[in-house]
Amino acid sequence: MTTVAVILAAGLGTRMRSRLPKVLHPVLGDPSLLWVLRALPQGLGGAVVVVHHGKELVLEALAAWQRAGLLPCPVTTVDQGDPLGTGHALQVCVPELDRLGASQVVILCGDVPLTSSATVARLCAAEARLLAMDLPNPGSYGRVLQHPDGRLAGMVEAKDATPEQLAIKVVNGGAYALPWPALRKALRGLTNDNAQKEYYLTDAVAAVAQALPVTVEICDPEELAGMNSRQDQANLQAAAQRRIQRHWMAEGVTFLHPDCTLVGPRVELQRDVLLEPGVRLEGRVCVGEGTRIGQGSVITDATLGEGVDVRPYCVIQQALVGAGAKVGPFARLREGTELAEGVHIGNFVETKKARLHRGAKANHLSYLGDAEIGEGSNIGAGVITCNYDGVNKHRTLIGRNVFVGSDTQLVAPVVIGDGAMIGAGTTITGDVPADALALSRTPQVNREGTASRIRSRQKKRSG
Repeated sequence: MTTVAVILAAGLGTRMRSRLPKVLHPVLGDPSLLWVLRALPQGLGGAVVVVHHGKELVLEALAAWQRAGLLPCPVTTVDQGDPLGTGHALQVCVPELDRLGASQVVILCGDVPLTSSATVARLCAAEARLLAMDLPNPGSYGRVLQHPDGRLAGMVEAKDATPEQLAIKVVNGGAYALPWPALRKALRGLTNDNAQKEYYLTDAVAAVAQALPVTVEICDPEELAGMNSRQDQANLQAAAQRRIQRHWMAEGVTFLHPDCTLVGPRVELQRDVLLEPGVRLEGRVCVGEGTRIGQGSVITDATLGEGVDVRPYCVIQQALVGAGAKVGPFARLREGTELAEGVHIGNFVETKKARLHRGAKANHLSYLGDAEIGEGSNIGAGVITCNYDGVNKHRTLIGRNVFVGSDTQLVAPVVIGDGAMIGAGTTITGDVPADALALSRTPQVNREGTASRIRSRQKKRSG
C-alpha cells in the first residue's frame, strides 16, 4: 500500500490580516506548515502540498526545509488556482496522486500544527478514518453523525443541522485517511449546489462512508485546533509550549519561570539544564548536561556543550560552544563562532566566524570577526579585529598564549605568533613573530606645571 499525504495550504487566512500566508505563521519559531509536515511518518509515498495564496513564499520555504533535511518524505506541490472549496483542493490533486501511485490518501490541514506524530501515524495506518473532537460547546463546528457502532454515517454543517443534530458534541477535526480509489470516485461526483457555491471535501468523505466503513477517532481538541487568527496563533503557541515543557521537565530540565520561557520543537535538552526567565531557544538547538542559560538570552540554531554558563542577556546564533565555557553577560556570538572547552567570552563581546581554542579569553568590549585565537590567549578590553576593507573580509590568526593589550586594533590579514605580546593601544598592520613584543605608540610627553597654567587660562576666558 502506498500512502500519500495531502496538506491543504492554499488559504488566504483573511483573519490573520497579514501578507504572509497563514501556513507560514510561526508557532515557537517554526511555521505551522513545517509542524504538519514534520509529524508525517517516515516511509510515506510522498506529500502533496496544495498551494495558491502566497505560493512563491510557500515554495521558497519548502525548498529551504528540504535543503535543511527537515522533511520526512518527498514533497511536491499543486496550485489550486481559484479556490473553490476543500473538495476542489483534492480534485486538482488527482493527477499528482495518480502519478505517485497512491492507494491511500491522508488529508491534513497546513494551519493545524499540533497534531502529534503518534496521532498522524495511527491515521496513516488506518484503512479509513476521520479524526474528531468531543467538545462541551461545539459552536459552529460541523457535527459528526455516527452509526450505533461508532462508524461514520455522515456530517452536517452547524447552520444546516436540526436541533437534535446540534445537540451532538462530536465534531469534525478536518483530518482523514481514505482509500484513494473510493475517494477518487467520490471527488468525481461532487457538486457545488450550496450557498457558498463550493465543492466540499466533507461531502466526498460522507460518500466514501456510504461505500465502506469509516472509523471515527476522538482526539484531544488541542491536537486539532486550527490557526485562523492571531488569537488562535497565541493559543497554539501556549499549548505547544506547555506540551514541550512537560516533556523536558520529565527529562530533568529546570524552568525557573515556565510562563515566560520559550523552547522550540527542534530543541534538545539534557538533564540538569537550567533555563532562567525570559530564555528563548529556537530552531535546532542542542544543550548539554548541566548547562545554565541566563535570563533573557536568545539562542538559535546552536550547540552548547556540558556545563556551559551562559550569563544573562546573551544572543547566540549558529554557534558552537564547548564544555565549561562561560559566555556573557550581554555577549553576542554570531554565525560561525566556535568556542572550545573552557573559553571565556565576557560582557559586550561580539564574535563572528571566530574560533577560540581551549582556555582563550576575551572578557570585555571586543569584536572578534573572521579570527582564530589559540589556546590560552588573552584578548584585552576594546580589542578589534579589523576584518573588512570595504570590499573583502580578511582573517586574523592569533597563536597560543598570546597577550593582546587593551584598545588594540588588528588590521587583517595578520598573523600573531605563539607567545607574542601586544602593548595596549597598538595598531597592528603586519605579522608579529612568536615571542615578540609589538608596540605602536606615540612617545609620551610630560610637561610639568602645564596643567595649572591651562586651567588658569580657561578661568580667565570663562570670566
